[in-house]
Amino acid sequence: MKKFYLLLLSVLTGLLLSVGWPANGFSFILLFALVPLLFVEDTLLKNKGNNSRFSVLLYAYLSFIIWNILTTWWIYYASLFGAVMAIVLYSLFMALVFFFFHVTRRNIYKGSIGYLALIAYWITFEYLHLDWDLSWSWLNLGNGFSNYYKFIQWYEFTGSLGGSLWILLSNILIFHLIKITIDRLKNRKRFIINLVGTLMMVFIPLIISYYIYINYTETNNPVEIVVVQPNIDPYNEKFGGMSTDQQIEKILNLAREKVTPNTRFIVAPETALPEGVWVDELNNVPSIKKIKSLLLKYPKASVVIGASTYKLYKEKDKNSSSARKYPGMDASYDAFNSALYIDTSLNIGVYNKSKLVPGVEKMPFPKIFGFLEKFAIDLGGTSGSLGTQDERTAFCSANNMKVAPVICYESIYGEFITGYIKNGAQLIFIITNDGWWKDTPGYRQHCTYASLRAIETRRSIARSANTGTSCFVNQRGDRFQLTKWWQPDVISQSINANDKLTFYVKHGDYIGRILCYISLLLGLFTIASIVINRKKSKL
Repeated sequence: MKKFYLLLLSVLTGLLLSVGWPANGFSFILLFALVPLLFVEDTLLKNKGNNSRFSVLLYAYLSFIIWNILTTWWIYYASLFGAVMAIVLYSLFMALVFFFFHVTRRNIYKGSIGYLALIAYWITFEYLHLDWDLSWSWLNLGNGFSNYYKFIQWYEFTGSLGGSLWILLSNILIFHLIKITIDRLKNRKRFIINLVGTLMMVFIPLIISYYIYINYTETNNPVEIVVVQPNIDPYNEKFGGMSTDQQIEKILNLAREKVTPNTRFIVAPETALPEGVWVDELNNVPSIKKIKSLLLKYPKASVVIGASTYKLYKEKDKNSSSARKYPGMDASYDAFNSALYIDTSLNIGVYNKSKLVPGVEKMPFPKIFGFLEKFAIDLGGTSGSLGTQDERTAFCSANNMKVAPVICYESIYGEFITGYIKNGAQLIFIITNDGWWKDTPGYRQHCTYASLRAIETRRSIARSANTGTSCFVNQRGDRFQLTKWWQPDVISQSINANDKLTFYVKHGDYIGRILCYISLLLGLFTIASIVINRKKSKL
């Protein structure tokens, strides 16, 4: 096959992955989107005498950078530097996975069993990529079916990595089916076996999922929620153009339109209190006093709201790694992107966002790249690396209802969310400020990912965005009352609380952990084979 056709096949994979991605894509395309690139890899392997092992790296990088550009280009509205780094690096990581798979096939498993390496390496990459300083897991393959949630109800057992496994297996089987189809007259029995296997791999999960979907019944435990979407421009109003008093009045006026004596929670978006408040002085903050004055009229209700907060450390205190020097004092402080729980009591609950956006809310590998912090964009009232916390705090209301305050970017991390559920959360509140991305696919993709978390945990979700899209999500992943972009709005709905733990909540990303061990073994075998072959070639 000529290089021109190999390039076309690489481009085709990039385009298919992009067309298959939510929120507007047809996700079933993902089940065969990698097939053209698999043909490229197979061709290079068959002609390895004429091609360097690094050739596949270049073709794969072309596929994945096309996919990344076409699906996450909108990052540049928030940070051009962040967009370039996310697209360039994430595409490279994906291409390296394909390269390592090719090296394994090239040296030890040239036949069908070699494709186990692709599955193991890819899911190991997705799993490890969930939890390190450069984590950007937006395009994990399992996220691709977030808009077709009726067909992935089994995520309550596997999490989204189970979806990645399904997509990879389907691509490999379809690839082999096409290869055998071309040669079916020579091996008709093998063709039939592969056809049956492919159809089973594609359709059995779909049938099982739809059966679960139509038969899943929520336990009746309604909680009335009011969700506010204030629609405050994050660039020109939130951190300077509109005062904090004006912003909180807008939020409270919207809440008053829907709040009733039966309302249990009012949910407002990320950094709804933008001015920066000290956690030791929360009860003295004027905007919080205004919230409490509303709650005095509705004593059964509580407010969960986003805020920029600070914590002061005296010299004798143990500082966190993210603490910065306080000007003019022998002390330091941490800045946080926080969620606050407010009721009529003096106790205000605080949760600090702990999955931070790399290069925006946290500088990756600060000992190496700390000098770049001054270039970080202000996405929450404070630039530079923010503080985090170890525990997932579940806010507890006066009637012992526990809720998970999930802040923006955290909602794409399935196993991370299970930490709230294990701490007793019966509902999930996602508070976010997606306005940074403007009217692009970014905020729509982010909204669809909420369905994944609802299925994995079987928890109802109230989603409050600064601007579209706010909504409610039931335990099957259905989304209700989706608000429009760039419009102030308030919605109210009773959603069911749940305290049962799914298999996924109990065991997390076990698929990733298992395949990490398999990847390690495959990698060791590959390295050993390369060393042995080099020694043989010298004899």
